[in-house]
Formats: sequence, structure tokens, C-alpha cells
Amino acid sequence: MTNYYSPRPAQKKILAYRGGTMGVSAVPGSGKTWTLSLLAAELIKSGLMSADQEVLVVTLVNSAVDNFSQRISSFLKEAGLLPSLGYRVRTLHGLAHDIVKERPDLVGLDSKFQIIDEREADRIRVDAVNNWLRKYPGEFDSYLIHDLNEKKKTSLYQKQIPDLLLQIAHQYIRTAKNYQQSPDSIFAQIKSTKNDLPLALMGADIYKVYQRNLEYRGAVDFDDLINHAYKILKLDLSLLNRLQDNWPFILEDEAQDSSLMQQSILSLLAGPEENQNWVRVGDPNQAIYESFTTADPKLLQEFIETSDQNHILPNSGRSTETIINLANYLVEWTNNEHPQFQVRDALYPNKIIPTPPGDFQPNPKNCPDQVHLYIKELTPDKEIQVISDSVINWLADHPQQTVAVLSPRNDRGKKIAAYLRTNHNIDPVEYLNTTLATRKTTGALVIILSYIIDPNSSKKLSAVYRVWKRDLQSDADVWTKVESVSNLINTIQKPELFLSPGPSDDWMDTLDSGDTDLLSTLCDFKDIIIKWQQAAPLPIDQLILTLSGDLFHTSEELSISHKIAAFQKQLSSQHPDWELPALLDELKSLARNERRFFSISEENKFNPDDHKGKVVITTAHKAKGLEWDRVYLISANNYNFPSNLPDDDFISERWFIRDRLNLPAESLAQLYSLLKESSKEYNEMEATKKSRLDYARERLRLLYVSITRARQELVITWNNGRYGKSTPAVAFQALSVYLNKQRVPPPLDQG
Repeated sequence: MTNYYSPRPAQKKILAYRGGTMGVSAVPGSGKTWTLSLLAAELIKSGLMSADQEVLVVTLVNSAVDNFSQRISSFLKEAGLLPSLGYRVRTLHGLAHDIVKERPDLVGLDSKFQIIDEREADRIRVDAVNNWLRKYPGEFDSYLIHDLNEKKKTSLYQKQIPDLLLQIAHQYIRTAKNYQQSPDSIFAQIKSTKNDLPLALMGADIYKVYQRNLEYRGAVDFDDLINHAYKILKLDLSLLNRLQDNWPFILEDEAQDSSLMQQSILSLLAGPEENQNWVRVGDPNQAIYESFTTADPKLLQEFIETSDQNHILPNSGRSTETIINLANYLVEWTNNEHPQFQVRDALYPNKIIPTPPGDFQPNPKNCPDQVHLYIKELTPDKEIQVISDSVINWLADHPQQTVAVLSPRNDRGKKIAAYLRTNHNIDPVEYLNTTLATRKTTGALVIILSYIIDPNSSKKLSAVYRVWKRDLQSDADVWTKVESVSNLINTIQKPELFLSPGPSDDWMDTLDSGDTDLLSTLCDFKDIIIKWQQAAPLPIDQLILTLSGDLFHTSEELSISHKIAAFQKQLSSQHPDWELPALLDELKSLARNERRFFSISEENKFNPDDHKGKVVITTAHKAKGLEWDRVYLISANNYNFPSNLPDDDFISERWFIRDRLNLPAESLAQLYSLLKESSKEYNEMEATKKSRLDYARERLRLLYVSITRARQELVITWNNGRYGKSTPAVAFQALSVYLNKQRVPPPLDQG
């Protein structure tokens, strides 16, 4: 099938590009990947480049690299050209890696430098945070509310305060690197200022320990990689000139998620401003990562406004007319009627337009009666029940279509998945941090390894017995007997009297010798425990594979256990000093769904059309770039989608912090006040107030993204929150009023 569909008028304008700067704002589903790929092919065909030059395409994730490469290759092949020449597709991190490999010596790196992933970086940050808490006990107390008793304070310092400091450290370090600030440069600026900046000092202390640990490993994180690439391009002009000559055209996708440093690198590669051939494509209305990264959607907006050419890709064939109108109304209402005037710039005034007649991607048949904004108040549990029942009924009538439930957080998604399994015997597709199968497989290994570390615990041994027999849980009567035996094992005062008794102190001699089933089961259990104990000295990956061979039977469980073994082997190689307890802690994090297990590249291969007839459970953030026939967006209340009104709560403002301060935002404000280009002094609470506005803007964009994931049918609900105090989000209420007005029959013509 040919790739050369007839371009739309807006696409033709972009495909006519042959030089200069061009900014393109693309609405959801407008075919920007297809357009950029065809533009790359057209530039290669144009004869504007020599045989040794390439179009450089920069995108966000690895799956997009594959997508671009396949499309460009196909376009070139259909044009009778060699499909693999004339272009290079890279993620920004991949591009930075290529640059750093050219001259690692310029930034003090060995030629065999290591790049750590986000999981390992997080572990190093945890160590740095704990080091700061040990070094400065009580230093953080000044930010706590004043009526905490010592018992409560001690409890907070065990979990919640370290978690908060970890969040602060993550954002602080990333921001410092985005502005090319080392720990030493920050310390020097703190020393020279007269202002009291305790959060900036704390961040610099943690940053220094974090960076020292990286250097000790001869490693860099992803932010270092970007930084080093920029420094190398600035220091080695011959390399910069060579790359500029090699890539006379740069096409950038998903530019709304670009950071200042990423933009600076591409600007260098594009050459002097007056001669740049640089195309940036993105959707400012889909910038939903600002709270978690150094991305700044304003950078793309400024580029679009100042570029030689700027265009909009307005046509989208993804959704029905009703869904398009709802998304457009959200933009219009935000721009003109949002109750917080300062938030009215959250959404770029781009209007989604259906595709023209005869288009290769016609809009789905309109289903206005299948767009439901359920304004009735629900408790969190009732919302899950209502949504689950609706999904089941819909799937029964639409077995060949796709459906997704978008939740605000992973934990909420887990609860829906659990409800569907328990109450409807439906196994959903979990596109969350970890799947249920991963959590159950990891959890089983955690229980057994916990016992191996502590073999004198009868309680842990009894838990191992339940794991060993877990396949019998589906039969209530049989499982009652399993629990009875487990409770019996828990009564053993010394497990060695069961596992390796002497001639006269065998615990099993105290049991009823006539209960042959019990004795047989216990003998089999003893044999497997002894086998696992003998395997304990093996390397961690071999130990896990040994346990898995006895525990797991399905292909999914065995596949997951092999990945866990490989993951643990990698950790063990990176940390040769780690013993089993430290490796077990990493597994516990996976079992608790606290971190992603699979790589980013694996995650981004997800295709909704592979799961027709099944319900996908994911988060609104992870749904970006995906689409389903029917979409449920849940929990659209003023907690998950605040508007900065008096009754709104903000997730970054912890209950135990005084004055409702957003400490991650306050720490960044203190850091910004130190930068040379900053002329603004730090004033406490200003950053918190600004962060509320920024968060409200981002959540409006997240609502927009969620709506535009739906092709034909859309359901949005809200709940009253954990304490029954939440209200429907203001934007949700406005959309509901709008939708109801559209459905009121017009008055009869009086004339």
C-alpha cells in the first residue's frame, strides 16, 4: 500500500519547505509524524544536499525513532531511491551520546564511560538524601508544622520526609544541570549572597554527594549526557563545523517537551541564526511533563512566533465531531472564561478541524449520544464500580473495538484492575508502572528471599508455604487447609527442628502420625526449602532462576522471572559490594509498584489495537500518543484537576509542611535566585503560588490530552475524594454545561 496519500492543504505548505526556520503547531491526530517523514524524504529528493549529507530528525522516544526510520525509508523506496541513505533519526539522548563519544576527554570522561538509567540514578539520589539526613539531623525541622509531637515527627523522618527530599533533589539536580550549574558553582554563589537560602544549600549538598558517586563509577546520567554534549560542541569547533555540514537540515518532533539545554544543542547544530535550516513541530497543548522534567513548552511557542515561517496542522481524523468540539470548547473556555485569569494562557488557541471530504483519514461516524460527562457525585469506590460495570457492558457489545480507562495515578489504576478481576473475572491489560503479573511474580520471590535472609523466622517460613501453594487459592475449601498448615508452621519455635532436626528433637514427631496427607505435604515442603537454602550462595540471577523453576509454570511468569534475574544480575555487577538484603530492597520496590520495571523503549511499543476486546488500564500521562475507540477518564475532581481556587488542594503541598509550602518549587526558586541572569530575590511563598498556577495550567493540558485520546466514545466521571470533600473540577463542570446545551433541541421556527 502506498504511503503517498494526498496531502491536506496545511500539510502541503509544510512539505513546500526548503530552508530557514519553521515552527509548526500540530493538533492531536493531525499526522505530524507522517508529514515530517515525508518532508525528510522530499528534502533528500530535492538535490539541496550533497551525497555525504543527511537530514537529521530528532524525536523524543526510541519507538518514534523506529517509526520515523520506517516511514522515511518507505517514502524513499517508493521514489526509487536507496531507502537507508540521506537521513539520520535520533532521540535527543541518542544524539548527545553520539557527540560525547566523539570527544569524551573534553569533559573529563574515559572512553568507556557508563550511562546510568533513571532507576540507578534514583538509587544514588536516595543514598545522597539519607546521607544529608544523617549529617544534618533536625536541619529540616524549620519547615515542619509546629504542633507535631516527637512520635509523629520520628515517623515522618522514616518515610515521608525522605520521599519529599528525594523529590526535591530530583528536580533540583536536573534543573541545576539544565542551567550548567555544578555543585561547586552553586556553593560559591550561596557564599557570595547575603540571602538565607537553606533549601538551595540542602540541594547543593545532596547534588554534590550524588555527583561524586557518579564520578566514582565513571558514569553519567541522562542530564550529564546532554550537558556534556553541549560543552563539547562549544569547545571543539572543528567537530561542531563537521556536524553542521553533515546535517544541513534539522527536523525536530515533540518540540513542546524540549528543555533549554536540548534547544541549545540543536541551535548550535543548526548554525548561526541567520542561516539555520531548523523545523520544530509539536503541540503546546500536549505539554504535560513540565512538573516532572525540565521541559518548557514556552520555548516552542517563542520559536513558532519568531521563526521565518510558522504553520498549523489543524486537521485531525482521529475523533468524532462531538469529541473534537468538546476539545475545542475546552480551549475556548480556558482562553476566555477560566475563573483564574492568570491560567487563561494554559492552552494555545489552536482549533481542531475535521478532515476534508475524501481525506485518507476520515473522521469516525459521529456518536453524540456516546459522549457522557457524568456529573453525579460518586465516592471513589462507587466510581470504580460504575466504570467497571460500564466497561463490561460495553465490551459485550463491542468485542472487536478498543477501550481504555485513564486514571490520574498508578494506584487508582491498580484498584480498577483489581475490581475487574475480583468482581467480573476480567483480566485487564495494565499499562501502568508494573503489571499485576510482574507484581505477583516479584512479590512471591520477595517472600522467599526474605526467608532465606532470615531462616530462623517461623512467620516468614509460613509465608513461604502459602507462596508455594498459591496455585490452590481458587478453591476456597482447599485454601482453608493451606492456611491451616501455614498457621501450624508459624507455631514452630525453632525452624531448624523442622528442617534439620536431631534424632530426638524432630518437630514432625509431635504431629499426628495418622494424618498422612499433612506429613507428606510437610516432607515435600521441607525438601524444597532445603533445596532453596542450598542454592542461597549462588549468584543472585542463578538463585532467582532456581526459585522460579520450582515456583512458576506459565510462560508469562517464567518470562518475567527471567527479566527479574537479568535485572538483578545487572545490579549485582554495578554494585559488587551489595549482598542479598540490598538486592532484595530493589525487588520490594518493584513489588510495591514504586518504579517501572521494563525499559522506556519497551513501554513505548504499546499499541492499543493489539488489545481489541480487552480493557486497557493506564494513566492519563501514559496515554499520550495513543488512541482508543472508547475512553473513560476518571477522578476529574478538583484534587486531580485543580484550578487554583480556595478549596483546591495541591499534591505537592504536603500536610506536614508549614504554610502549605510547595518545597520542590521553593527550592528551585532559591536556586534560580542565584543564577547570574537572575535579578529577582527569593521571597518565600511566591514560588508556591506560582507553582499552583503552573500546575493548574498543566492539568488543563492533561484534560485536553485525555479527551483527544477518544475516537468515537468518551466518558468522564469524578469522585468526592478520600475524605468526601472533593468537588468536580471547574473545567469538567464547564464542559458538562456546554455538552448539555448542545443537546437541547433548538426552538421551533416561529416564522
